[in-house]
Amino acid sequence: MEIISENKAFGGRHIRYRHHSEMTHCEMTFAVFLPPFASKDNPVPVLYWLSGLTCTDENFMQKAGAMKWAADLGLAIVAPDTSPRGDNVPDDENGDYDFGLGAGFYVDASEAPWQQHYQMYSYVTEELPALIETALPVTRERAISGHSMGGHGALVIGLRQPNRFVSVSAFSPIANPMSCPWGEKALSAYLGDDKSKWQQYDASWLISQKQHTIPVLIEQGTSDQFLKEQLKPERLLNAAQQSDTPITLNMHEGYDHSYFFIATFIRSHLEFHASHLGIL
Repeated sequence: MEIISENKAFGGRHIRYRHHSEMTHCEMTFAVFLPPFASKDNPVPVLYWLSGLTCTDENFMQKAGAMKWAADLGLAIVAPDTSPRGDNVPDDENGDYDFGLGAGFYVDASEAPWQQHYQMYSYVTEELPALIETALPVTRERAISGHSMGGHGALVIGLRQPNRFVSVSAFSPIANPMSCPWGEKALSAYLGDDKSKWQQYDASWLISQKQHTIPVLIEQGTSDQFLKEQLKPERLLNAAQQSDTPITLNMHEGYDHSYFFIATFIRSHLEFHASHLGIL
């Protein structure tokens, strides 16, 4: 792990790292916030944050206002990049923002030419936590959250890995990617035409199966410009009701898809995770 930059914030440290990933076969960047007093003798639990389309590790750390509350709670935050990057990493041939670089969708791609690098599911669930827990003063207690594409990733990972993450939350998640333009484009290219493969990356389908239960908290703004065509939270709610799976979906009048929305409600999400991590 190579340190790119380090800044003191709210008594703790915000550090950006670069490392070579065995999963994505390229250099990956991620950011960490370590709260005050986090040390080898006093390790702290971790919230993993997954960002949305076009974002990097920097968006959440700089815009969400989360570090103050994480410092107060004694909670570390880890924010990975949203996709592999580099000169040899394939990108969308048209340069579209919703696919390729910056849009890894947190899946393990099986189709050429994406399968060599686009292994973001395994990177987030296996390689990155192992690296973090070896090198930094954190425990093996983990929670996960995210926004938009990252909200989709957080829900899928939390639902599929309840033994590795104690709670999951999301802001404006892509709730049913099998049935929206963003998801159909990404899943068909990364995973091929067999929609049975898509199901494992669709939170609404996973909840409908009620394979596992994990505490789930979701925030959605009613003025989100992507609400009807791309996000479809009602699909997630319907699946939860049909399978008798408890989730909390809060609709907020007038809020949009931006980080103004995230910053407004991020404290309640950190406290939600802190309660399940046993530090609140």
